[in-house]
Amino acid sequence: MVPAEQKRYTSRVIKPKRRQTTLPYPIQLPLFAEEASLIRIQPERNMRRFYRMEVWPDLFGRALLMRQWGRVGTEGRRRLDPHPDPGAACNALADILRAKRRRGYQDRQS
Repeated sequence: MVPAEQKRYTSRVIKPKRRQTTLPYPIQLPLFAEEASLIRIQPERNMRRFYRMEVWPDLFGRALLMRQWGRVGTEGRRRLDPHPDPGAACNALADILRAKRRRGYQDRQS
């Protein structure tokens, strides 16, 4: 007789059942960014700037692009740009994001 550790499974031997694992619900990741936070720091020029953008829905089915900028550590300024739909606001966010990165802004690491 073969010890239990060395026993091989054949078609006559019943294999142990696998435990059923329940997978979490799938998460839908956004294709386009709905928010961005950038920072630009140049100590030699005493420059510490931030730039933040978010897409907000409004009460009338349109979308607002909230833009906030200023010196790090301050409230800064805020501007709300209305757009006809969230897709147009996301496109505007991507265009501004591209321009800011060309000017030296980098993604803020939280």
